[in-house]
Amino acid sequence: MSFTWRYVVRPDGSFCRVGNVDGSLDNTSDEELARFNPARHIEEQPARPCSRCGGELVLHWNGPLVTRVWMELCPACDAHRPAARAFMQWHRDPDRDPAALPSLFEDWETETMRAHGWVRGQEPEVPDSPPAHPALVPRGQG
Repeated sequence: MSFTWRYVVRPDGSFCRVGNVDGSLDNTSDEELARFNPARHIEEQPARPCSRCGGELVLHWNGPLVTRVWMELCPACDAHRPAARAFMQWHRDPDRDPAALPSLFEDWETETMRAHGWVRGQEPEVPDSPPAHPALVPRGQG
């Protein structure tokens, strides 16, 4: 079973990430996904300052499970990092392409986690399945 993320991008540039297991959500529109994960309005959330400089964040996000890393995208602190800079440029662009978000987000996540001492591991190779037992194959089809 593979597990990937599906990104829902709103017109204002905000987005949410929804789990996508084996393509089960691929036929679901972004509007339907947004109903599954109701968006909290930015105005309702208190502004979270950057933990490094106290400035305004472009994005704050929980790192991968069990890492306990809180990822922050700050224009002042992260301008020198290539993946963070590319993500900020995409976020500020009014004509941004939503299809670019998964790649930008993954690059930024990898870069941020590397700065915290974590390295992304290779995806494990899935072994071939053994052939079905003869008793499980219907008669006339084996």
